[in-house]
Amino acid sequence: MLLQIKHKEIIKRDGRRVRFDPEKITNVIFKAAQSVGGHDKDRSIFLTQKVLDRLNELELIPTVEQVQDLVERVLIDNGHATTAKAFILYRQKRKDLRSLKTNLLDGLVTNTKISITGLIVLKERYLKKNSEGKIIETPEEMFRRVAKEAAKADAPYNENLVENESKFYNMMINFEFLPNSPILMNLGTENPQCCSCFVLPVNDDIESIFNSLKNAVKIQKSGGGTGFSFSKLRPANDRVKNDLGVASGPLKFMNVYDAAMSSIKQGGKRQGANMGVLRVDHPDILDFITFKEQEVMKNFNLSVGLTEEFMKAVINDEEYNLVHPRTKEVIKRISARYVFDLIVVASWRTGDPGILFLDRINNSNSNPVPELGSIETTGPCGEQPLYDYESTPHGSINLSKLVEGKKIDMQKLKRVVWDAVHFLDNIVDLTLPPIKESRQISLANRRIALGVMGFADLLCDLEIPYNSNEALETAKRLMQFINEEGHNASHALAKKKGTFPNFDLSIHDRELRNASITTISPTGSISMIADCSPGIEPLFALSYFKRVLGGKELFYVNESFARSMRNAGVYDEELIRRIARAGSIQHLSEVPERIKRVFVVSHDIDPYWHVKMQASFQEHVDNAVSKTVNFPTTATTKEVEKVYLSAYELGCKGVTIYRDKSKKEQVINVV
Repeated sequence: MLLQIKHKEIIKRDGRRVRFDPEKITNVIFKAAQSVGGHDKDRSIFLTQKVLDRLNELELIPTVEQVQDLVERVLIDNGHATTAKAFILYRQKRKDLRSLKTNLLDGLVTNTKISITGLIVLKERYLKKNSEGKIIETPEEMFRRVAKEAAKADAPYNENLVENESKFYNMMINFEFLPNSPILMNLGTENPQCCSCFVLPVNDDIESIFNSLKNAVKIQKSGGGTGFSFSKLRPANDRVKNDLGVASGPLKFMNVYDAAMSSIKQGGKRQGANMGVLRVDHPDILDFITFKEQEVMKNFNLSVGLTEEFMKAVINDEEYNLVHPRTKEVIKRISARYVFDLIVVASWRTGDPGILFLDRINNSNSNPVPELGSIETTGPCGEQPLYDYESTPHGSINLSKLVEGKKIDMQKLKRVVWDAVHFLDNIVDLTLPPIKESRQISLANRRIALGVMGFADLLCDLEIPYNSNEALETAKRLMQFINEEGHNASHALAKKKGTFPNFDLSIHDRELRNASITTISPTGSISMIADCSPGIEPLFALSYFKRVLGGKELFYVNESFARSMRNAGVYDEELIRRIARAGSIQHLSEVPERIKRVFVVSHDIDPYWHVKMQASFQEHVDNAVSKTVNFPTTATTKEVEKVYLSAYELGCKGVTIYRDKSKKEQVINVV
């Protein structure tokens, strides 16, 4: 049925005139009908035309409120009182949400389609405040601040700054792409430090050790996170200075670092993140592996740097060498299998240490500038291998915004990739790290870290189970496209602005603006802002309760799941609340099997699928992939062992596991 419409515009509540889309009326009527058991989409279209007929009688451009008033009247006049009641309740809920958002913003009004959770995150950490702590910036103004500043880097190249600002703003305000937290917090302020990942050297002398600690504090205060390799430090009790003393060893200095970091918040807004790495052939490796069991290192993730030699020794049940990092003397030989088993048990108990495959990170296809030497560690979450002092800006494409009619909109994806690469490359020029060595090498390599989030949401919209071969193929196809278009965008920038200065030392066979382009980051905060699933993780829950503003309880349900339940005619508020308490739908007889198949949550999924998904993305990622392999609390060490060996066999650059309830305190809990 072709809808007849007189007015081409509608007036929003803030006075803006926007295009009038009558399909939105159809959708809201149909959703209200579904909530009370209705299934007739054609009837909703018929009723929409009835609304339009009455609107066509108006001479002036209608307002949103006028349209909604007419929807109520048409529903009642045409015998749909029950649907009208559902619509009235929907309007009241939307009104309450608008009021809550205004309260959260200290009286400011936002028209951004942002969830309450996202707005709370912005309020607590991102939006500008005055000296009294009152919010003085809306989400729209934050995105405008960031977009306007990011476009300024194009001024030397005679580009249209207004046009570029508009591109950057639109992809953020529509939540198609969001940059990392330091960019949102700091760009366009007095602290233009925009990188979330740094690596600092820890050399075998007191001056280096404490100079890096001082620099780490500066970085953390500016909003960045830090990674360290402690592998160069001589082992504990090693003789120093002509037998006048003994070395403290890496673990004692790590405790010093941890104590210092405990009093620092990133950018003054959140606790700092750190990575500590020790090579598996370091003489103190056994103590390092079990370090977290002593309930120390509260502000550090720990990872063991594994070598090819070690992994082959594990597989062949052989011994390998522990080597003095300064003298290169073989201290002793030890069973690789024993050490590997110790890693498995320790991570099963505490979640730490994770593992990094150092030789794989440095092989001819992974390290883009091998002439600079070997990479020894990563940023705080393991996804970004970096040289000493190097840093990089991160940002993620929201894949949940790319599904149109059960298909991925590849043209839209290409546009977002190119705009995001442009944006992040500009950030390299604009960011001012607190230490000069970082700016020098970061400008020399111009690394950027473009990743994704909302992957699990995309799979749900496409009706593809996360734990399926179809999902793995979707991951490969998507990431290959993003990686190739990211490199194409970087090549186009190089033609216009020049290659990264270390290009002649690189492995690349065509001109690029950036040494590396793609990385899969964890996206904890920005995925909450965008209201999508984090990174490439599966859904953690389909519905849940959250308390805000002194105890007000808000109820959330995954929109794709709610839509599927409505379409199946089984949506029921009480059932959805039961799902929130249960944590999974797999044992609920009221939910159709085809919905159960698609809407799996993290703990419904065999851990092996987590690893296979990580490997599928890694195949087409320049850097590495941040992914947690989640285990139920009942998981065995044998299952952890299988995941670690599979990560090695499938080509991952590292892996992190977490067994539910293995920490006394954890951020998210399964009911």
